Parts: sequence; C-alpha cells; structure tokens
Amino acid sequence: MTKPLVVSLGDPAGIGPEIIAAAWLRREELDLPDFVVAGGGRIMATVIVSDGPPCLDGPDGAYRPGQPDRDGAAIASDSLKLATDLVKSGYCSALVTAPVSKANIAQIDPGFIGQTEFFADACGLDHHASVMMLAGPSLKTVPMTVHCAFADVPDLLTVELIVERCRIVARSLQVDFGIRDPHIAIAGLNPHAGEDGRMGSEEIEIIAPAIAQLRTEGVNASGPHPADTLFAPHKRGTYDVAIAMYHDQALVPLKALDFDEGVNVTLGLPIVRTSPDHGTAFDIAGKGIARPDAMIAAIRMAAEIAERRAAL
Repeated sequence: MTKPLVVSLGDPAGIGPEIIAAAWLRREELDLPDFVVAGGGRIMATVIVSDGPPCLDGPDGAYRPGQPDRDGAAIASDSLKLATDLVKSGYCSALVTAPVSKANIAQIDPGFIGQTEFFADACGLDHHASVMMLAGPSLKTVPMTVHCAFADVPDLLTVELIVERCRIVARSLQVDFGIRDPHIAIAGLNPHAGEDGRMGSEEIEIIAPAIAQLRTEGVNASGPHPADTLFAPHKRGTYDVAIAMYHDQALVPLKALDFDEGVNVTLGLPIVRTSPDHGTAFDIAGKGIARPDAMIAAIRMAAEIAERRAAL
C-alpha cells in the first residue's frame, strides 16, 4: 500500500498503547502494513523505548496505565478526531481505533455515544447509515440496535431500519469482503423467533416483512431464525453474516467464539475503519499481559478492505 494506515491512540490509561506497540514489533513477522499513530509520541516512547511506531504531532501526555482521568479521555478524543481527519483528507488509507471509554469521553463531550456513531457524524451520515459489524474467524454478526437500553429495543426496531442496514451489510460484504452473493441470516427478537406470535409479534409485524422486502430487492436474506440456534456450529457455516436485533444478541456469541481475534468494522462509511472488539481493560493496563491479537486482526482487515476499495 502506498499510503499508511493510521491508528488512534485510544484511552492512554488502557491497553491501547501496549497493543499498538506489540503489533508494531510483530509487523515484519506477520507482514502487517505500515501504520502511524495519531499523536501520543511521549506515551508511546514510554511504552516502547526503541523501534516504536512513528507518531504524528498531536494529542499527548503522561503515560499512567490503569489510571483513567479527564486528560486521558481528552487525548483519546483528540487522537480519534486527528486520525479521522487524516483518512478523510486522503493522507492515510484506513483507520484503526484503539479502545476508548465511552463514559469518560462523554464527560468532556456529552454528545459522544460511541465510536460507530462518531464516524457517522464525521462523515455526514445518519446514525442508521453507519453499521457496526463484528467479525472474527468463526462468525460475522451485526446488531440492528446498538448503544441503547434493552427496554428500548422493541420500539426502535422498524421494517425500514432492518431493510436499510441489511442493504448496507450486503453491499459491504460484496465490496469490502469480496463475497459475491452473501447470505444474510436474520435472527428473531423473541424466544423461538416469536413462535408464530405466541411469544411476541415483532417477528410477524416487523422482521418478516423486512426480510420479504430485502428478497424482492435481490438480497439473499433468510429468517427470522431463533437466536438460540442461529449461532450453533452446524448453523454458522450456512450463512455469511448473522443479523441480531440488539447489542448482546450479537456480541455475546462473537466474544465467546472469537474474543482474542474479534474485529469491529464500521460498514457504510466512505472511509475504512476497524477496531479491536474489546474495551480499554483498565484493570490489566501496564501489566504486560494484554494480548494484541485483535489489534493485529483489525490492522490486517483495514488494509485488506482499503486494498479492495482501491482496486475498484
């Protein structure tokens, strides 16, 4: 690749700096693409004293692992904004984000919901047009609703939401992942996918009509499937992505199967963005036990998607 990837620092009190450094040290062994870090020169120099990744001028501060504070949240937020600008301007080919604390950034930026929503705003898109997919070696899955209370999920689900997001998923699997005719398996909301309305009406009134509309548009969609069997080993090989109705319905199986290699990739953006599918892990930061596997997988996936888009 002629342009480097850019990695945002994440919360400097978390494991972000460690896993960035670990990925950099293994870049030749694993044939990873070149990348730069958005700020954090002093922090990264403390984490990795020699042969560290190049850090661009930007937000920086003291390295205090396991001690999150407002200064660290500001560094994380500013690094995220800098990295986004670098990709939008064309200086970098793709963006990988290290983990941030949504709650801590929200203390300094009350409008911050999460990184997926941040990228929708940064690219001038409606939040519905920015889709979070979790991808690992065993499973790809997408939640229809994300950062909201579970009690709000039924009211947020609409035919239009499911159709719009599944269109984006189908197109992204074709363009970004090279899957010619992706099979999208859509889960129900209720136990047993509602069991013909005896356990809820969302499958009949919302999910099934959305699937029917997608099929008329040529999307290879199936369901509603009972969520308790959709992720079983004999089922996972029958589809390319599982569509879940809420956050934990998607993330519990992904993290159970692929915790150390799961990647969060934002679909529907004009830029490429991936992230390790885990949090800041403040409790183990600085102890030398954080595994970089998901960061490495996120870097690799970002480069692969960027290359596929460049070849179009």
